[in-house]
Amino acid sequence: MESVINTIGRRKASVARIYLSKGSGAITVNGKDYKEYFPQRSIQQNVTDPLTVIEVASEYDVKVNVKGGGFKGQSEAIRLAISRALVKVDEENRKPLKERKFLTRDSRVVERKKFGKPKARKSFQFSKR
Repeated sequence: MESVINTIGRRKASVARIYLSKGSGAITVNGKDYKEYFPQRSIQQNVTDPLTVIEVASEYDVKVNVKGGGFKGQSEAIRLAISRALVKVDEENRKPLKERKFLTRDSRVVERKKFGKPKARKSFQFSKR
């Protein structure tokens, strides 16, 4: 295994680039600790899920550069990137991650607004008279 593995993860408008290396389990997101960057517990769990599933949470350091979108999209982009990196480390990791759908790119994005409508599909109230 090479010293640093880098992978990319995407979700909605977010793109996460991660660098996975042997270490003590530190996760930094855009230069901050992930607990500081994502204050919500559920969002923090999104980031650490792949590492806890494989039970290597304290074996790897993860450095993340993420941009675009909101915190939920960013955390799920990070989750996909970490999962891909763990599969690169050891192919044995694929099955448990795939069962939890961590290796699936969620391609749902916001539908664009159409002209003549207030939102993508919503119409103005119809008036017969």
